[in-house]
Amino acid sequence: MELELDLPKNASQWFKLRKNPRLFFWWVFHRLTTPFRVLPDFLVIGTMKGGTTSLFNYLAEHPQVCPPFRKEIKFFDIHYVQGPGWYRAHFPMAYKMKTGTVTGEATPYYIFHPAAPQRIAQTLPQVRLITLLRNPVDRAYSHYNHMLRVGRDPLSFEEAIEREPERLAGEAEKIIADPRYSTFKHLHYSYLARGRYIEQLRQWFKFFPREQMLILSSEELYSAPASVYGKAVAFLGIPAWEPDNFSVFKQGGYERMPAPLRKRLLDYFKPYNEELFALLDTTFKWDK
Repeated sequence: MELELDLPKNASQWFKLRKNPRLFFWWVFHRLTTPFRVLPDFLVIGTMKGGTTSLFNYLAEHPQVCPPFRKEIKFFDIHYVQGPGWYRAHFPMAYKMKTGTVTGEATPYYIFHPAAPQRIAQTLPQVRLITLLRNPVDRAYSHYNHMLRVGRDPLSFEEAIEREPERLAGEAEKIIADPRYSTFKHLHYSYLARGRYIEQLRQWFKFFPREQMLILSSEELYSAPASVYGKAVAFLGIPAWEPDNFSVFKQGGYERMPAPLRKRLLDYFKPYNEELFALLDTTFKWDK
């Protein structure tokens, strides 16, 4: 089998390889062994600021889970132009996948990316999908505060949500039309849009049957992590097992949202949440 040893097409990734010889040789080895590597059995597809890092790290500790090189591979959203070989290079060698062992990754932008459902369906039609849904008001504010900390949004939260329709206008269509188009605005300024989960799940259900997706509550993960973890383990078909502890990963701190603004956002999301609950035939406690 002839294999093209492609180098990253992303400038920042190429710079990292040049600056880190160990990373460069890691990449060469993984690309040369791509034909002997597996593709994921499961994906944690979202949502951003919903606890995906914590859940993935819990799953990665399971003795029947063989994790990839890193949690977020970001292939079906940002790095799709790199090609399937690039993606497969991140996963374990087939000989490491003993009977009953699974592998997967977690990229929380997948659930919101407009082209991800179809791309994943074409590449991994049998993959199991896990998503965590967080109260959209809390998710939006956490998202904004993260953007504020890393210096990616100069606006106040109220200004940002007021200007969100303007900032996102036409972005999804451009991303679908051109895989190389920048996802910056769509990725970073989608505070309210990402919380309209009903819109996203309807797209996913066009490509995947309901039984292939496990939908969990972020709030339950925070309050009863063992319970949520157990549901995820059962969904993946691996033996029951728990890590020694359920530490929270990447938890940021920030000021509380003003009560009037919170009430305004609760009212904004209420009709979307009601449609979501009807679709899923369940209810999450997102009314406060």
